[in-house]
Amino acid sequence: MIRFLAPLLMAACSAGTPHFRDVPATRVAVNGSVFDIRVRGELAEAVRMNSQYAPRLGPVRDRAVLAMAQVSGCPILDVLGDAAVTIGVLGCDRKAGERLLLTAVSIPNYECIDFGIYEGDGKNDGYQVFECAPY
Repeated sequence: MIRFLAPLLMAACSAGTPHFRDVPATRVAVNGSVFDIRVRGELAEAVRMNSQYAPRLGPVRDRAVLAMAQVSGCPILDVLGDAAVTIGVLGCDRKAGERLLLTAVSIPNYECIDFGIYEGDGKNDGYQVFECAPY
């Protein structure tokens, strides 16, 4: 019985929070953390998908901010959440294609290198892998 419930529970974890539930996710890996990123309006959501032993919010938060910024193309102004689900406020008007000149929590002195698409086990479409470091 548990064997049949496990896939359903895992699918529920990746479905996103209610505000983002119908938004398709973009899977991104940043410095060892894998996130499903969803963007709706002025908000972005990062749901951590990989298991990590005792993740602290600090490092995971920074990786989630970088992942949300990579997918949305906007700086992140503010972040709320925990090591599993993080919500970021976007610092640009995506509809108008304009960036707002506001101070963001994402440090602009980070450089992210796209290592291409990770080819998984064939069950999903793969995802982008980024390594980010200060410069």
